[in-house]
Amino acid sequence: MTSMTTRRILAQSASRRALAVGVAALAIGLAATPAAAQDIGTQGPKTTTDQVTTPGEATTAAAQTDAARAAVAQPAAADTSSESDIVVTGSLIQRPNNTSVSPIISVGDAAIKEAGVATLQDALNQFPSFTTGGNAGTGGQGTGGRASINLHGLGTNRNLVLLDGRRLPASDINGNVDINILPEAIIDGIDVITGGASAVYGSDAMSGVVNFKTVRKLDGFKIDLLNTISERGDGYRFNGSLAFGSTFAEDRGHVTAAFSYAKQNPINGSARSFFYDKTPSSFIGTGTFVPSATNAPNAAVVQGVFARYGVTSTINPLLNLGFNDDRSLFVQTGAVNYRGPTNGQGYLLVNNNVRMPVGQQIDFYNGLNRKTAFLKADYELAPGITAYGQFMYVDLSVHTASGGSLTQFGALTSIPVTNPFIPTDLRTILASRPNAAANFTWNGRYVGVPYKNFEEQYNVQQYLAGVRGEIASGWTFDAYGSYDESVHNQTIHSAIVKSRVQNLLSATDGGNALCAGGFNPFGDANARSLSQACVNYITKDAFSREKVSQTQVQAQINGKLFDLGAGPAQIAFVADYRRNSYSYVPDSDLAAQNLESIIASQGARGAISLKEAAAQLDIPLISGKPFFEELGIGGAVRVSDYSTTGTVTSFEGDARWRPVEPLLFRGSYQRAVRAPNIGELFAPASGTQLVIGTPPASLGDPCDIRSTARTGANGAQVSTLCVAQGVPAAAIGSYTFPTTATGQTITGNTGLTPEKANTYNFGLVLNSPIKSGFFRDFSLSVDYYNINIKNVISSVPGLTVLSKCFNLDGSNPTYANSNPYCQLIQRDATGQIVTVSTPYLNLGGLKTDGVEIQAHLGLPVAVGGSTGKVYADTSIGWTRSYKVQLLPNTAFLDYTGVSNGGAGTGAVPPRATPRWKALTTIGYRSDGFGLGLRWRYQGPLSDVSSVLTPATAQAGVPAYSLFDLFLSTKVNKRFEIRGGVNNLLDKGLPIVASSQNGTDVALYDPIGRSFYVGVKFGF
Repeated sequence: MTSMTTRRILAQSASRRALAVGVAALAIGLAATPAAAQDIGTQGPKTTTDQVTTPGEATTAAAQTDAARAAVAQPAAADTSSESDIVVTGSLIQRPNNTSVSPIISVGDAAIKEAGVATLQDALNQFPSFTTGGNAGTGGQGTGGRASINLHGLGTNRNLVLLDGRRLPASDINGNVDINILPEAIIDGIDVITGGASAVYGSDAMSGVVNFKTVRKLDGFKIDLLNTISERGDGYRFNGSLAFGSTFAEDRGHVTAAFSYAKQNPINGSARSFFYDKTPSSFIGTGTFVPSATNAPNAAVVQGVFARYGVTSTINPLLNLGFNDDRSLFVQTGAVNYRGPTNGQGYLLVNNNVRMPVGQQIDFYNGLNRKTAFLKADYELAPGITAYGQFMYVDLSVHTASGGSLTQFGALTSIPVTNPFIPTDLRTILASRPNAAANFTWNGRYVGVPYKNFEEQYNVQQYLAGVRGEIASGWTFDAYGSYDESVHNQTIHSAIVKSRVQNLLSATDGGNALCAGGFNPFGDANARSLSQACVNYITKDAFSREKVSQTQVQAQINGKLFDLGAGPAQIAFVADYRRNSYSYVPDSDLAAQNLESIIASQGARGAISLKEAAAQLDIPLISGKPFFEELGIGGAVRVSDYSTTGTVTSFEGDARWRPVEPLLFRGSYQRAVRAPNIGELFAPASGTQLVIGTPPASLGDPCDIRSTARTGANGAQVSTLCVAQGVPAAAIGSYTFPTTATGQTITGNTGLTPEKANTYNFGLVLNSPIKSGFFRDFSLSVDYYNINIKNVISSVPGLTVLSKCFNLDGSNPTYANSNPYCQLIQRDATGQIVTVSTPYLNLGGLKTDGVEIQAHLGLPVAVGGSTGKVYADTSIGWTRSYKVQLLPNTAFLDYTGVSNGGAGTGAVPPRATPRWKALTTIGYRSDGFGLGLRWRYQGPLSDVSSVLTPATAQAGVPAYSLFDLFLSTKVNKRFEIRGGVNNLLDKGLPIVASSQNGTDVALYDPIGRSFYVGVKFGF
């Protein structure tokens, strides 16, 4: 037998021993909350475990468990090292211990299962390091419904998402990864590096790395089923997976395959009383006549019409007039002569104004269907040389809905005076205008047409093949190539085509010749009686197609250099090439702004290529000496050459010191550089909603007579600015903005330059030195992080544009319309905001720092003859500071402890930046049974208005806590049942003043108490 073969057999044997011990430890100790890089029940945070000793010597259970985990953390590295070499997530280096200089949170498979959630990002978002990005509560206006990760609130594209140490397919133009595509069946655990890792992994790892780890190999079959339903009988979710694997050719080859299916039912706002009065829109089903300030009806004529109804109060002729079903008119503001429903059928009187709360119409929780297939295999071609391959296919459909379409964006439809459906009293008022023959503007909500909804269909494929092996003694290589693509087909169902509506309105017969009955928009009953022929005529399924592809080739060499007596210095070299391309073809009516209530998006095409070279060095300096049980230093450098912005360099230095065996001090400094991505450079003008709210409770349109800008000390100057901006002078005294949201246009910018960041982290990790007593199973890690990004690439926040233009923060003291922010606001002829431009710019700075703490305490307990343990685990995050600088050389705005409910997915600042966030679990686990209680906590938050309009700050969000109960039992070695209750106390949703929907369903639990039960078995 050759020496190389002998080494292979020894390595395999040692790996199996470590894996067996690790699995046993996990089975005994896993619970819902890992501490640091730890799975519950093992001894201490796994970033701190003892040095793995030479073969045959005893090691701690913690060290063996972590050895098993770390060995699979990066299979991209060669698998031909000796049994004492461990690959550490966050490092390219294999070394004889698993000490990490970066804080790592490790989430095991059981912890994911016991969280009782349907998706991986929901499990991760419970941890303090994460800020909610995209999930089932986002995407209601067709923004993708993607599941994205946001570390430290620094943006979803500033953290890197990996599968087994390799990049996952990008899901959109901005390089975000949708982790909905990951098949849970093959996920063995998740390692989260909560500090920067750009020099090791690439420029987009500024805030950290999330590495999803697949099962290394599998013998036999594994089936896992999970059902979840809310106490109210909705929100049903199902996850089912089948995984199987086998070895062949005398254990030289391994193959693992997994197939899974997931289903998640949507929940409509009408199913929760909370949304009954939320988002009270003035776009209503009765339709309204919108008077023109430059062609206003005669006040006396309007007064005379209402006098016939018995109305004696003075009527402002510039207020919107609605249509009762008996053809009489009403004044929407004040509900004067309103004869329709006031508390039902979608209508509500809000402050005595007629409104239709949109919260009753939207799906606040998205529907999802996902089918995945995953296959990976490896085969030893010769001793020390292994070929491997991997294939992934995902068919994912996300359903989002945002209620009835309304007449809002782009050129508004108008009605000629020849329209035969015009009520007699309205005809009288129209005739009193100076230009009686002019078309008139109307607005309304299309109650006769099904709610518009969005079908987001994703087809994702990834192909990967490579070879790894041994070059010479102590030197290994790994080279692979991959191709992936994500095709996103979006269909907007029941999209209303504006030009066809105009055809019906302009027809002298009301459109009857075009479709049976024509279109009568005057009155709720008339609007709802639209014939199916007319519904078909004015609606369409608008189809758009987006494709993102990625080609990458990477080669890595690892080797051992000199030895200073504490172990060999090691080096790793990496070279890679990557090309990302993007294309987007929108529906023609979408591009032409010819769809009601949906903002236009233009087609685009672009590509970026990248060549990189990196090196990492690790030098153990001292080992086994008094006060220097371990001392080591390391560093890394990466040079990246982008086809768009040229060459950038990032680098890193780190140190670790273990004065005594149980205590580790660690720290690192990194200079990170992030080049602009395809979206930031080339994104065409694309639209989304900007939530501005209704004043005075929210910022709203500062020109609105209800806004604090108009009612404040500088109201006259604001009025003058509003007129200069486009609000008709004749209407300024009564101007109101009719809804809670407007358009936002995001555009790329080829003049962007790269971001630069300085990141620090240092901390300590303590494993209990006591071998008996209460604290014998105790571990603690405390880490401080500091991330300071300059030249930040971001779109200008829309609310900030409004606040700065209208001097609400003192930045436009002369109230000049030439102010750069004022130039980003576009209004139509009636003065209403059509869109706020928010181009990508190098805005200024972004800096945050804080402390993360993980702690574990376990006590052995014998129950019914079975030995188990009672444990308590907690993960605590304290954000000391989170500040944003919107332009160079301007003051930083303090967003620490702020609720920003109007923030989009991945926005900066994010949805919330709580000072305190924690996840704590107490429980009991033995070989056959586990029971635990989980506490999710978020500290109180101030509303974002405290930053944008501090003089009129709205109420914030109080502290928020959720409690979950979970249990599991093993019927036998092959069959396990688990179940639990999430949101045990049925905690309701908090009010978020800055959110369009009155809360934030992405951040807080909108479902209420829910139950889950799952089974797992194998053979």
